[in-house]
Amino acid sequence: MRLAGIDIGSRSIELIVLEDGKVIHSKQAESGYNPIERVKELISDISYDKIMATGYGRGIVEVAFDFPTVTEIKAYGTGAAHLYPGVRSVLDIGGQDTKVISINEKGRVVKFEMNDKCAAGTGKFLEMIATTLGYQTHQIGSEAQKGKEGIEINSMCAVFAESEVTSLLAKGCERNDIALAIHQSVCKRAVGMIRRQNTSSPLMFAGGVANNSCMAQLLEESLGENIIVPEKPQFVGAYGAAMLAGLL
Repeated sequence: MRLAGIDIGSRSIELIVLEDGKVIHSKQAESGYNPIERVKELISDISYDKIMATGYGRGIVEVAFDFPTVTEIKAYGTGAAHLYPGVRSVLDIGGQDTKVISINEKGRVVKFEMNDKCAAGTGKFLEMIATTLGYQTHQIGSEAQKGKEGIEINSMCAVFAESEVTSLLAKGCERNDIALAIHQSVCKRAVGMIRRQNTSSPLMFAGGVANNSCMAQLLEESLGENIIVPEKPQFVGAYGAAMLAGLL
C-alpha cells in the first residue's frame, strides 16, 4: 500500500510517499502565493492509496482536495517517533511558528507548547534578518558561526529587532557578530519553551530552521546535551502524516 503525507507550511510544502514503510518519493516546493497550485503540481505525477495533509495550510487543502487532515503537533510527534524510535521530545522551528512537543514511548503527544503570536524566533524572522544583513537565507547560519560574542539583541518583537539590527549596522558592528546575536536570541526563546515543558531526552530538532548548523550548535550548548537533527528535518511532518494515513 502506498501512503502519502503532505505538509503545507507557510514557507514550503513537503510531500512524502511511503510503500511498505519505505520512502519512494519525496518532493518539496515553495508555498508561494497559491499553495493549492503547488499541491496540484506536487501530486500530479504520483500514485497513492491513502493521503493525509498537515501543516499551516491543511484547511485549504481539505476544502480544495477533500484530503483528510491532522494537526502538525500530531504529525511531527508521529514522524519523529517512527524515524527515531526513543525520541521523547521535538523542537520544530518553522517558517511561522515554534513548537515544543513531548511524546511518549508510543509516539503519542503528551503535551506541547506553541509560539505563534510573534514572528521573532521563527524561520521567517531569520530570513528577514538575513536580508537586512545582506546575506542569502542559507548563509546566515554559517556567517553567524564566524561571529564574536558581545552583542545582545534586546527586542522581543520581530519589527523592533530588525530596527535594532539596522541601528547596530549604523554603529559599525560586524555583520557576523550581529548574526550570532540574533541566533542566540532565537535559541534563548526556544530553550525557554523547552524548559517550561520540562521535556525528556533525547530531543529532535525539526523544521526548516534545523538546517541551520549554528542554531543546532547553540541549542546543544545551551541544553548541555546532544540533539537529533534528521537528514531532512523539513519532512518530519509529512512523514508523520503519511504514517497516520495508514490508520484511516
